[in-house]
Amino acid sequence: MAENYDVIIIGSGPGGYVTAVRSAQLGFKTAIVEREHLGGICLNWGCIPTKALLRSAEIMHYSDHLKDYGLKIDGKVSVDTAAVVDRSRKVSLRLNGGVAFLMKKNKVDVIWGEAKLSKAASGDKPGEIVVSKSSKKPMEPQPPAPKGVKGEGTYNAKHIILATGARPRALPGIEPDGKLIWTYFEAMVPKEMPKSLL
Repeated sequence: MAENYDVIIIGSGPGGYVTAVRSAQLGFKTAIVEREHLGGICLNWGCIPTKALLRSAEIMHYSDHLKDYGLKIDGKVSVDTAAVVDRSRKVSLRLNGGVAFLMKKNKVDVIWGEAKLSKAASGDKPGEIVVSKSSKKPMEPQPPAPKGVKGEGTYNAKHIILATGARPRALPGIEPDGKLIWTYFEAMVPKEMPKSLL
């Protein structure tokens, strides 16, 4: 039997989770569906980890110009790529946990899986989604699903909001291979820094 909600949001990026929190604050029984990582691309693979990586690059840049500031280091400052990447992943993971906390605090049910709209809402009749295990291979490292999430099943709602966000697109003939052609996923977790990027 289907579980009923007032509002279901598909996608937990900035648009989705903010909508879920506000819906719950307004008294609507609310659920959010996510197949991969709370917080969406921005928090996990885009804006936030990019800023963490850029901060490391900025500090390296300053270290190259210490003399300009009247400072001196005996020895050479070098980049530990694995540690730089690890720091950016930890920043994202911490904020990912913050989104999970917001869902729990505002009594938003988190449904973990891939949603398909099976019936649109019409008049007094609610819409319906079917949630199944995600068929998408997750990008690693992947934060775990929050504790207490709901899973596969059928869910009904008076209002279903699609907030599915961004994903990389491949151009025909130059598909990402993780070696020469990257998406933002590969750019966030390089094993070593490339000599150049375009």
